[in-house]
Amino acid sequence: MAKENTLTRARDELFSHINRCGVLQAEEEDQRHWMDETIDYLAERYPDLTDDDLQDLFTVGLRFCQPAIPHGRKRYGFEPRDQAPAADSQASGKEGQDDLVSQEVTGENTAPES
Repeated sequence: MAKENTLTRARDELFSHINRCGVLQAEEEDQRHWMDETIDYLAERYPDLTDDDLQDLFTVGLRFCQPAIPHGRKRYGFEPRDQAPAADSQASGKEGQDDLVSQEVTGENTAPES
């Protein structure tokens, strides 16, 4: 198997594992630990990969876990109720209905025009 093909297959497999294992919602420290173990697995599965290739996979995998647009609930601007300001939870009158408190999220560009 050609080296480029091997690296591509290993990368695709890494992304597949990331999506299936729920690592996207994990804390950063847990993501790093998971990534270390997964890269070790890929090194065994694809012995033709060099240490530089494996380091590149590690870096790309961590970047995939921290996208510019957040995954899941963070994307929609929700935070756990216990982290929300106390005034918001009392004023809403919805205590006990949900674990989440809505935050203002806008798609407007707030940068000044030049």
